[in-house]
Amino acid sequence: MAPFFDWGAKDSPKGTPVVVKMENPNFSIVEIDGPDAAFKPVEKSRGKNAKQVRWVLLLKANQAVGCVAWLVSILWAVLGTIKRRLIFRQGVDVASEKLGKGKLMFKIIKAFLVISLLILAFEVLACLKGWHYFENPDLYIPHASDIQGLFHLVYVSWLEFRAEYIAPFVQSLSVFCVVLFLIQSLDRMFLCLGCLYIKFKKIKPTINGDPFKSDDLEGSLDNYPMVLVQIPMCNEREVYELSISAVCQLDWPKERLLIQVLDDSDDENIQQLIKAEVSKWRQQGISIIYRHRSIRTGYKAGNLKSAMSCDYVKDYEFVAIFDADFQPSADFLKQTVPHFKDNPELGLVQARWAFVNKDENLLTRLQNINLCFHFEIEQQVNGVFFNFFGFNGTAGVWRIKALEESGGWLERTTVEDMDIAVRAHLSGWKFIYLNDVKVLCEVPESFEAYRKQQHRWHSGPMQLFRLCLPSVITSKVPSVLAYIFMNSFEMKISSVINIKLFADINMEESKLNISLLFVEKTDPSFLLFHIILHNSSFNHVYT
Repeated sequence: MAPFFDWGAKDSPKGTPVVVKMENPNFSIVEIDGPDAAFKPVEKSRGKNAKQVRWVLLLKANQAVGCVAWLVSILWAVLGTIKRRLIFRQGVDVASEKLGKGKLMFKIIKAFLVISLLILAFEVLACLKGWHYFENPDLYIPHASDIQGLFHLVYVSWLEFRAEYIAPFVQSLSVFCVVLFLIQSLDRMFLCLGCLYIKFKKIKPTINGDPFKSDDLEGSLDNYPMVLVQIPMCNEREVYELSISAVCQLDWPKERLLIQVLDDSDDENIQQLIKAEVSKWRQQGISIIYRHRSIRTGYKAGNLKSAMSCDYVKDYEFVAIFDADFQPSADFLKQTVPHFKDNPELGLVQARWAFVNKDENLLTRLQNINLCFHFEIEQQVNGVFFNFFGFNGTAGVWRIKALEESGGWLERTTVEDMDIAVRAHLSGWKFIYLNDVKVLCEVPESFEAYRKQQHRWHSGPMQLFRLCLPSVITSKVPSVLAYIFMNSFEMKISSVINIKLFADINMEESKLNISLLFVEKTDPSFLLFHIILHNSSFNHVYT
């Protein structure tokens, strides 16, 4: 075989191969492709000096202090929440004592909750002992020979009492709640169908011609009726400036417009701030008045009633009401007031709310869904087909004559807007809802503010229902409109009672197990679960 250095030669020499042996070579062989371990770097140990140790200790101490501060902040927040709730509870108790009502109801609710917790603990303990008597469709009550002890005897006696006396009542109540759910489902279904019809037919209130057009330039102001704008507020430090500024920029002749800032604030600093804001706009030629009541009675209804008692109010034909957190557009009056022209039976024009903070958090998004259903479907359908809906308390224009003939603002309930709407419609006045006219406002961003708002909105309808029911029955309003009144209050009732019916829902195979406080039963899930989904899904239509 030829040597390796002759492999590339063209002519290989011929001859006998010779083996050469080398002794004591003066070179070494290095393995190029050897294992990596031969070239593994040697790590040199390096000790930490005192400065580095000090920095490490400082970092650890900083982390520990931050953790402690975080725990303290959480504890402080919890204590603050407890303090606010105790203050709110004391305020509720004081208000209840002043009104002379509600104290007994609070005691009843507390007693009911305590009894419910005791019964729940009793049932849990019985379940842990293995006394599962509700697994079978028929209630099985052990005989005297099967009693295992005193506690077992008490539990069996409790079962007999429930089955004999409490179960029939709860069953009847459950059936009543299911009927209310069915009525509510049908109501919402018809509302959605009505809204689809309105969208398909493109039905909406319109203004005939240009009500402000006039050939006589000197007498053109006669086409603008006298309008009074009221802004009721109470301790509104954050939003008073925005609302007053928006109202003062309304596109309406200054000679035909008067703005009342109705301040019920008990903080003198806030009073001075609002007075300064009013003075600033008065210096710019705006007709604006600041009013403050020394005796705050009747809350918002009392504030509006006091403002309407002024002598100069008789010179005005319409009144627009905006809460302190509402910002109407400049053309609001030009979009609403013309609907009253040539329509003497019209008493109210209501605009829609638009929320500037609807995407702030999950709570604001849920409120936006709920209120969009209210405005887009409930208010619009009732306004188009029945000329009646509940006044929202703000962002609306009233004919002052309609307010006076309906009895004005009354302090008998906390829902003065619903009260005046019912009385005005019973007096024969009609309403118009403008879904395209939107007024900017805010929804509560915190749960505490939301809870207080809902307490104000829902504490009065039941009382108002009791006060208005005789008037609805004896009035000359057609039966269909009477149903609307009944239905609007029935929705409030069903929202409360249905909590009792579906207190605990457990999906188990193909059945819905409804565990009530006093009785357990197993019903087919398809009907009841359909009702729940039916009511929930309609809230998301058009939102």
